[in-house]
Amino acid sequence: MNMSGAQRHTEPVDVHLILRRETGKGPEVLLSRRAGAVHATGLWHLPSGNLDGPHEDVVTALIREAREETGVEIDPTDVRAAVTVHHHSTDGRARTGFPLEVRRWKGDPRIAEPDVCDAMDWVPLDALPADMVAYCRAGLNAYASGAWLAVHFQMPSDTIAYDPGADRLHLVAAADAPPPAKRPGARVVEFAEQTVGPIATWIDVSWMREGSRVWKARGAQGGNWYVKIHQSAKFHTREVVAYRTWVPTLGTRAPRLMAADEELRTVVLTALPGRPLHGASLPPQQERDTFRRIGALARRVHQASTPRPAPTNSGPAIEKAERHLEAARPHLSPGDEEFVRELTHQAADLAPLPWVETHGDFQLRNILRLDDEADSAGDADGSLALIDFERSEPGPAVRDLARLSDAWADRPDLYEALLDGYGRALTDTEQERLVTDTALDAVSGIAFGATQGDPEVVERGRRTLVRLRSTPRCADGWLRHRTLEQ
Repeated sequence: MNMSGAQRHTEPVDVHLILRRETGKGPEVLLSRRAGAVHATGLWHLPSGNLDGPHEDVVTALIREAREETGVEIDPTDVRAAVTVHHHSTDGRARTGFPLEVRRWKGDPRIAEPDVCDAMDWVPLDALPADMVAYCRAGLNAYASGAWLAVHFQMPSDTIAYDPGADRLHLVAAADAPPPAKRPGARVVEFAEQTVGPIATWIDVSWMREGSRVWKARGAQGGNWYVKIHQSAKFHTREVVAYRTWVPTLGTRAPRLMAADEELRTVVLTALPGRPLHGASLPPQQERDTFRRIGALARRVHQASTPRPAPTNSGPAIEKAERHLEAARPHLSPGDEEFVRELTHQAADLAPLPWVETHGDFQLRNILRLDDEADSAGDADGSLALIDFERSEPGPAVRDLARLSDAWADRPDLYEALLDGYGRALTDTEQERLVTDTALDAVSGIAFGATQGDPEVVERGRRTLVRLRSTPRCADGWLRHRTLEQ
């Protein structure tokens, strides 16, 4: 009831045609460019128009406008609800818009009203043109985000054309939507949106055992990115240096760095369409093929730069080993400590191995199996990609195999497949160093798991030590990693 006695507020209702088609590169929508003596001439817009009056519903109006502007015929049953936008224009007037989706129609779209439209084209939904009406762009961005309701109230100083620096789009959550996910801080959100545009949703996908935080960010008009806040300046520097130097040599087998902020310790990365190999259940033959590809991926990493001589005293750090042993001691079995200490001291006498670029955390959870497994080019590692480079630093190549060794336990066929993909067998020195690094990584994992209250990590480290200690030794006292599972 209107208690003030003032005239009730009324506003126009308009409809917008989202004529959508699917292509191999993603969805496209039909846009037309306004021309002549009309509002927003020269800007791109969806085919649209106002309702003719109270007798016309939005579906009927959409079908009429589509026929008048594009020449296509649409059946009412093919019209789908997309999003509702409450808009306030720069001149102070408001209106309610109904962008409606249509994926099936008759006829080929054409310019049916040349006096008000001078161009018509299909454009990717995730790459809309810059010279577009802001109101229309807001509707498409809301539609691409999956929202049902959006508010777009412009200020008098705003432009009619879309301006990413003055984006007034506000998405309204649905009644049955889950509570808003925890987002990063305001400065990180601002930095990310300056890089990729408005972000509609944030999903915390941080690995529970790490200090760095990672969010999957979905753009308001589609597209996905990852926003990562590093746990320390050291990890931030390592990851940024890797992305700016050798990671680009991996091509599509790694994300791309979009932007980095040293003060915020934050990076924005492209998202790859795949799932981690960790926890994947594959038939034996497919497992062997996957490990062959893992070996080929490791080779690409280690060949990303020219090998160089190892720095002086770059072998396993005895002091670091002692610190890990101290923290892990309550969880070690009798003899473990002496075993690890002996391996570390023996490794000090090994010939130094060349240094290459290493990933530093080369394990199944950081290796993605891409959704598109087509390998028509015969690329040995074409269906795999690598993520998370915050532990990347130069070192011996076997550094990357130590953390992966648990994945081929009791499966010598997987180890052989990995070496086949890697392109060569390990030298005796590499095998000896790999055993030491694997033992030290196990102790480090036990210490970390004990500190973080993670029994699974503790048990995995203990299992690795049992396996290493049960392996027969050679005449020189060394274990040979190739025989560990035989």
